[in-house]
Amino acid sequence: MIAKHLHTLELPKILDRLAGCCSFSASAALAHALEPATEPGEVRRRLAETREAREALNKNDQLTVGGARDVREAVRLAERGGVLEPQTLLAIRDTLLSGRNIQRALSRFGAIYPHLTTITNAIEPSGALVAEINRCIDDSGEVRDTASPELAAIRREVRVVHDRLLAKLQRMVSDASNAPYLQEALVTQRGGRYVIPVKSDFKGRIPGVVHDQSASGMTLFIEPLATLELNNEWRELQLAEEREVRRVLTALSGLVGVEADSIVRTVEAIARFDLALAKAKYAEATRSVEPQIVSHAEDAGRDTPSPALSLQQARHPLLDPARVVPIDVALDGIRALVITGPNTGGKTVALKTVGLLVLMAQCGLHIPCSGASLPVFEAVYADIGDEQSIEQSLSTFSAHMTNLRSFLERVNERSLVLLDELGAGTDPAEGAALARALLEYLLRAGAICVVATHYPELKAWASLTPGAANANVAFDYETLQPLYKLTVGLPGRSNAFAIAQRLGIPDEIIATAKDYMDRNVARVEDMLAEIARLQQQAERARDAALRSQREAEANAERIRSRLNAIEDERKALLQQAREDALRETEQLRAEVRRLRNRIVAAGGTLDEAKRIEQEVERLVEAAVASRLEPVAAEPQRKRTIQVGDTVQVKSLGAMAEVSAIAGDEADVQIGRLRMRVKLGELEQVRGPARKTAEREAEYGLALARPPAPPLELDLRGLTTDEGVARVRDYLDRASRAGLPFVRLIHGKGTGALRRAIRDAIRNDPAVQSFETGLDGEGGDGVTVVKLKAA
Repeated sequence: MIAKHLHTLELPKILDRLAGCCSFSASAALAHALEPATEPGEVRRRLAETREAREALNKNDQLTVGGARDVREAVRLAERGGVLEPQTLLAIRDTLLSGRNIQRALSRFGAIYPHLTTITNAIEPSGALVAEINRCIDDSGEVRDTASPELAAIRREVRVVHDRLLAKLQRMVSDASNAPYLQEALVTQRGGRYVIPVKSDFKGRIPGVVHDQSASGMTLFIEPLATLELNNEWRELQLAEEREVRRVLTALSGLVGVEADSIVRTVEAIARFDLALAKAKYAEATRSVEPQIVSHAEDAGRDTPSPALSLQQARHPLLDPARVVPIDVALDGIRALVITGPNTGGKTVALKTVGLLVLMAQCGLHIPCSGASLPVFEAVYADIGDEQSIEQSLSTFSAHMTNLRSFLERVNERSLVLLDELGAGTDPAEGAALARALLEYLLRAGAICVVATHYPELKAWASLTPGAANANVAFDYETLQPLYKLTVGLPGRSNAFAIAQRLGIPDEIIATAKDYMDRNVARVEDMLAEIARLQQQAERARDAALRSQREAEANAERIRSRLNAIEDERKALLQQAREDALRETEQLRAEVRRLRNRIVAAGGTLDEAKRIEQEVERLVEAAVASRLEPVAAEPQRKRTIQVGDTVQVKSLGAMAEVSAIAGDEADVQIGRLRMRVKLGELEQVRGPARKTAEREAEYGLALARPPAPPLELDLRGLTTDEGVARVRDYLDRASRAGLPFVRLIHGKGTGALRRAIRDAIRNDPAVQSFETGLDGEGGDGVTVVKLKAA
């Protein structure tokens, strides 16, 4: 890989963002130094590391390298005999502890994260060194008293002498005889020695050594001769403490130097692990996916020597995610893709997107798209942008040719070549001929190449050459704006006239320019424009159909939910009816017992009372049977479904009436909803009405409710008084018939009838609640009323 081409495709900018996801400098340095791998096995390994890191972070978002630092330079210094400061030793300790924690966290998941575990297995925790640093240095960076017996003894003496020194000085400043000579009654320090502030006029009154004086010269800071020996002793003990601390640090640094190679390997392993975490974080931030890697060996037997390159909904990672338009690129059997279309239409972005995503994948990064299948390239060459140079006396054309010359001889079947405005900057006829010759050379070399151009000659060449194909960047011919969509299969138009007209060039000039165009070329351009326009219309129609399908599915789901709710309510009503029947039965039995007792008390025979009781029990059982008719229909002999049959739609679990039959399909009516379903989705239903009537006739009972009114009442065209009267009568009949809910159709209009009806039913004793109908039921023009159980 040549660095110049990586910069052209802006890979370093991606690596900068990747480095920003790293936790410490060693892993950030690895990110900046990352280069695309050229072997399929290595690319797959890198991608697998990223995949495992994403999975690990999803399970434990606290997974991190903790307090790891890049201590390699300090470790090498210790190896050369240098003495490390306490804070540096603590950084080494924290780094080793971080490595140990990472290793422990992944030790149980070796089978799940084999690639990450391979990285962490290289960590060498150096437990003895960590323990020694902890023993000698506290978390604030101070050497502990327990670091050595000598240091502990010296510090004890330091404290004793220090206390004696301060006590003696405090007695001096507290002595009333010295008060007139002191500027203040305090003890302070100058140059590491304790002194007292004496007025300059009385410097001889308290004998001692002058160490400093105030800015005004009015105060002298004097070390009294009486404390000179204690000050000297205290200072000597301080120097002894510093020497012992230095000795301890030297010993610890020596231990670090002995394990220098081990510590460096640990830092490098932690850095590799953190880089994998950074790749995972960047992949999550860019909503990226792992590409499928296809090698040339796996494509043996294909018709073309190059494996397929496929990107679905690919997005350039450096563009605003909210505004970038995804593109689809499929080069299955295609080795040369010629992209044409208007300026600023997205041709260059398409080239860079393909090249950059290939480089990212070979670096082990997941790429921002919905799916991808990529080969592994040995080299990616890009000639994009205007590279003219005044200093080097290079024109645009010369700069492009110089760049092409630098890599043409290296191109082979494992090369990806991206060329922007091939052959531009010179005579159009010569430029087109040269561009065609270059493409043919690249095809013979076996490379995959993607080219952006305006030359119509290249459009024709791509249409007629095996292994080549056209592509275009979409242009909205109604708004005269580019759409930034890439479509493979058809060439595009440059739309120079349309763009010039949009930018304000007079119509007269544009009309004249059109007259100058070759008639055949103009017809071809017009045909391409018509094809593109029809394609856009087809895409809009497809999008509208998909939206309608989604809306229909959403409406069907709402209907299913409503029907399920109705079914639940029906079951609740039946359960309530059972409970009411049982309660009434118990009341009836109690009444029979009271009647029997009264008959016996009145002198009637017991046999007569028993006969009456048995008859009543028989009537009670018949009544209960009619009230508690099972919900499920009895098995019945199968017959052909006919128009007018009541059926159940299995997929919806809803009752419906057959309104028409055509072949193996039937039109059914579910309330206001009419739909067509397969006959196999319908099941005949026979309700319990006939059996109940037979029982009632047999036992002479009549417990049936009055006939049910329809589920809907149409009130449109009525006055408010008429509508309210009709509604009250209708709700009374519906409630007595046991309907769970009804629909009142009052229309939208001015809303007066709707308000009057809702005010009337608000306090109706039969009404439990009401609501506005769904969009499929009529919306504001319908009120759905839920009735109380009778």
